[in-house]
Amino acid sequence: MKVTLVGNFNCVFSQRINTKINIMTTETFETFSELGLSENILKALTEMGFEKPSPIQAQGIPVVMQGADVIGQAQTGTGKTAAFGIPVLEKIDITSNSVQALVLCPTRELAVQVSEEIGRLAKYMRGIRIEAIYGGDSIDRQIRSLKKGVHIVVGTPGRVMDHMERKTLKFDEVRMMVLDEADEMLDMGFREDIESILADMPADRQTILFSATMSKPIMSITKRFQNDPILIKVVRNELTNVNIEQVYFEVKPQAKVEVMTRLIDMHHLKSLLVFCNTKRKVDEIVEDLQLRGYASEGIHGDLRQQQRSNVMSKFKAGVTTILVATDVAARGIDVSGLDGVINYDIPLDEEYYVHRIGRTGRAGMSGKAFSLVARDEKYRLKSIEGYTKVKIEKGVIPSYEDIVGVRKARFVENIAASIKEADDQELYNDVLEMLHHAGYSTEQIVGAMAKQIMGVQKNEYADGNMAWEERRGEREGARREGGSDRFERRPSTGSRFERGGDRRETERRGTDRYAPAARGESRRSEGVSRDETRRPSAPEVGMTRLFLSLGRKDHIMPKDIVGAIAGEANIPGKTIGAIDIYDKFTFVDVPERDARAVLRAMDGNTIKGKPVQIDIAK
Repeated sequence: MKVTLVGNFNCVFSQRINTKINIMTTETFETFSELGLSENILKALTEMGFEKPSPIQAQGIPVVMQGADVIGQAQTGTGKTAAFGIPVLEKIDITSNSVQALVLCPTRELAVQVSEEIGRLAKYMRGIRIEAIYGGDSIDRQIRSLKKGVHIVVGTPGRVMDHMERKTLKFDEVRMMVLDEADEMLDMGFREDIESILADMPADRQTILFSATMSKPIMSITKRFQNDPILIKVVRNELTNVNIEQVYFEVKPQAKVEVMTRLIDMHHLKSLLVFCNTKRKVDEIVEDLQLRGYASEGIHGDLRQQQRSNVMSKFKAGVTTILVATDVAARGIDVSGLDGVINYDIPLDEEYYVHRIGRTGRAGMSGKAFSLVARDEKYRLKSIEGYTKVKIEKGVIPSYEDIVGVRKARFVENIAASIKEADDQELYNDVLEMLHHAGYSTEQIVGAMAKQIMGVQKNEYADGNMAWEERRGEREGARREGGSDRFERRPSTGSRFERGGDRRETERRGTDRYAPAARGESRRSEGVSRDETRRPSAPEVGMTRLFLSLGRKDHIMPKDIVGAIAGEANIPGKTIGAIDIYDKFTFVDVPERDARAVLRAMDGNTIKGKPVQIDIAK
């Protein structure tokens, strides 16, 4: 019995989930040609730089080609797109103009990326037509394209549902259905859409599902919509790439931008992804970096599709060297050759850390992953180390003198190269003489030029300590005192998309943030719980606070509340504000203009099957 091991992966092949039988492959596929692929596909793979199949490709392609329903459990960056894209292309009948394969993706960015990669795989297959459909793009243009005839549709659930309702997308001839990043789509509130789409498919179709996790909702979908599926599981021995240097720095929050720019200069990072937890922070960091002279752009859910496309085009072309993004906006971004990743904020989910740093150090190249850790983020870093089973080393913040020295050396190198390459040097040789006549020495002239070109400015951090100091007796990972769970909207807290019109694909409704509020101390009387004595902070201006009769004991989560209110009251989930979940009740902030509509819509309604009473909080 042979099991293919490539890099840091283990493969479990052909495990039928409806039985207790594990069937292991007896073959090891070292090249794509051994998989029996067409010459056109092999030619495209060679041109794309693929030398040998990844584990998910080596194990998945043969099974999908045989027509079996498949569940692929694999992390981002394992080569899933080619694992289903190649069999899809091999099975297309170009003599028919009908849609023969549908690929569902959670975000517009991922839909574009998947369609582009399948397009590159189909480069030498004449007549293959692929269309990406997603919110933010002209639906009229998409309709015209679909009417001309498309073989493969890659889309987001909301926009696919739009076309289904308009009768502009028909599934009569669909033979393959792919759910990519299925767990993400469920987290974003698309379960009903996915089930509606699957129910509208021909019964004899082949269904391929890829997911990083095997949650109960995922298993429910597989049981209902797949026929005796085969599980192909690709797990990493270590969830982080051995080619990535992982270092964290203890940094005061107000000094993070300064430390980040020093790391960029010290390590000469020319292509960099910076991750933040909130959209607002993305905008703030981009502004700070641009003021310091760094070519940076930001990407988050508030940008229109055209703006996103422009930002990504400049980053891929090297015009922009630093891309600042939220986790959700960055899903689907696949840029090769990144020098590093900086976690400006420590992610709120351990798995996000894996996704973030996995974007550097690919294809055998080395990469750097730096994390800027404020004092209140230290416990999150410990959780990440436990999750990844990797010790992240503590780094020393480069000093102002270090950065000046690095820039001096780089300045000398650039000047030396310019002298060697210049063919019109004589035009500028008299500048030194002119400055001498003005009364300046050669040392003064060179020093002033170096300072101007190097751009190093001494600021309030030059001689200060930017690292926070451990408090005496502070224990890392200590539990904070009980109280309410205050949510300012975690990325995965997603409401359903807005209903009606062209459904906009959303960025997991909310503000991309889940931040437990600081808990104030309250005196506890005998028989009085902390929940009953602690008061939440006042709602923001323009918001109304509502009282809900369900709480932690009812096992409700923010996404349950957001989904119910947004879905029943027909308001955008992103407008819902802070959520305070107590043991027996919950406070939630909604816009004043929508408060009455929410009360009417939720009257007599349920959340997670439990009746809920809702009123304006007193």
